[in-house]
Amino acid sequence: MARYIVDSQIDNHEKYYFIREQESQDIVLLPSKYLMHKKRSKLSPNTIRRSAGAISYYLNYIDETGIQLDDVWEMPYDKQQEHFTDYLIWLQAGLHSGDSYKKKPYNETCNAYLKEVFRFYRFSGQQDESTKQLKVLSDMRIIVHNSVGVKRTLYRNTFHGYLQEKGHIGKTIEQDKIVILLKACANCRDQILLLLLAETGFRIGELLGVRYATDIDYERHLLYVNFREDNENGARAKNAEYRKAKISDATFEILQFYIEEYKDLIFQQEYLIINISGDYAGKPMQDSGVYALMERLQKKTGIKVTPHMLRHYFANARRKAGWKLELISQALGHRNIETTMRYLNISDQELMDVSDEFYRKHQSIYEIDKLL
Repeated sequence: MARYIVDSQIDNHEKYYFIREQESQDIVLLPSKYLMHKKRSKLSPNTIRRSAGAISYYLNYIDETGIQLDDVWEMPYDKQQEHFTDYLIWLQAGLHSGDSYKKKPYNETCNAYLKEVFRFYRFSGQQDESTKQLKVLSDMRIIVHNSVGVKRTLYRNTFHGYLQEKGHIGKTIEQDKIVILLKACANCRDQILLLLLAETGFRIGELLGVRYATDIDYERHLLYVNFREDNENGARAKNAEYRKAKISDATFEILQFYIEEYKDLIFQQEYLIINISGDYAGKPMQDSGVYALMERLQKKTGIKVTPHMLRHYFANARRKAGWKLELISQALGHRNIETTMRYLNISDQELMDVSDEFYRKHQSIYEIDKLL
């Protein structure tokens, strides 16, 4: 049974995450201090929540093994290596979930949890004058050049023991299924929510943070992501970002219809996407409401959809339309182009088709006919 759990509280519309000891309900100070540090670094609530989960898993693991955080610092290199490798195996077996029937995590997920643990150790090692470092982390130097040729050196800590990653690609959704979902929607609010996610590639927190008066260019049909820390519904742009996306004329017409249809509720507050019925009618919609809506649509149609699947759809649709990878990455707000690559579901058949097309156009590039 898990001893450490993730908890949260909302203060002045701000969501704070903590790690508590389950029985005593006492806050575990250092991990919670680390989560506060991430909040002050303006990371999104969802990112901080995932970090909190990763740290709580690790605390439960070391509790099972009967050691303390301070004990890990003092371990020799080989013991540290064994400790963290065993932790990955523990995660891979799904023991962190406490549910033996739950689907086992991907190796990429396990590695991501461990990387978060290493970030936590790096933070905790900087909290005193000794600036302790884990022995298993080695410095890796990478030299990169920007677009104008300026050289920059990046330093990263590496661990030689991560699980082999299998190149898992996140799930997308096909256009015909989006059409079915749109027809199954009970109102135009639900329809515009799906359409805007599919046409902008915004994260759900970014879309829910859009304010109808300041974040929409009604002449050019643009929606803007503006980073704010005071959104009433807790919505947050990841990485403190600012960017924009253009929507189609057809979707803009539905957007205008939605605003006109619910103007009495919308104009009482600032946000575009609101609750339109029930006790919270007129209040800005939260991500929990979006997921509840998508669960209802799945029951009606049998089609699974999530905000992130629509984000993947945006990336794949743009790639097939001929967008360059750099443009897709910028539109999605990714810091690393490798992240964008994981969004693109390139099939083996597609690779074969483009290879056939390339050789058809360039049959004589090696002048093989002269060799025969």
